[in-house]
Amino acid sequence: MDMMDSSAWFGGERRIDRRRRVLRGAMLRFHGGLCAMEGLVRNESEHGVQLSFGDATGVPSSFDLAINGAGRVRAARVCWRSQTLVGVQFVD
Repeated sequence: MDMMDSSAWFGGERRIDRRRRVLRGAMLRFHGGLCAMEGLVRNESEHGVQLSFGDATGVPSSFDLAINGAGRVRAARVCWRSQTLVGVQFVD
């Protein structure tokens, strides 16, 4: 790691990819498609997204994610969560 990259390391940044800020609607589907939940994508990268909810406690640990305008559904799993935000990694 060179000195230019060390600021991200010491600042708590653990992502491999840079994320782009976006504001898109998303639909989570789980329990074989019987349950669904809406949220917002706040930032995204090739390997994951940050989702925002009014209350994230009901978000399951894995689900299928359809992002408005993305054109496909992706399998995802939760990497971290707070009361209103969820960090998700794509598993497909």
